[in-house]
Amino acid sequence: MWYNHAMKAVVSVIGTDKVGIIAAVSAKLAEWNINIEDISQTIMQNNFVMIMLVDAADSVVPFDKLGGELQAAVSHLGVSVHVQHEDLFNAMQRV
Repeated sequence: MWYNHAMKAVVSVIGTDKVGIIAAVSAKLAEWNINIEDISQTIMQNNFVMIMLVDAADSVVPFDKLGGELQAAVSHLGVSVHVQHEDLFNAMQRV
C-alpha cells in the first residue's frame, strides 16, 4: 500500500531541445495538482534532458497512469517521458 510520503516520483523528459518543454510539462503537472520539488535540466549529446522530483500525493491522476498521461499531454513536443516511483529510481541507482 502506498502512503502519502511514498508518492514521490522521478519524471524524466528527453528529446530535441525546443521552446516550451519545461513550460508544458510543469503546467500539466500543476493542472494535476502535482508539486515539483526539484528540477534539473541540461543538454546532453544534443538532447534536452530534464529530471524532476515530484510529489504526487495529491494528484488527480492515478500514480500508475501518470507516465502515460504525461507522455500523451506533451507528445506534440516530440519528447519521451518516463515516470518512476522514487523508491524504484533510488534502488536502480544503487545497483
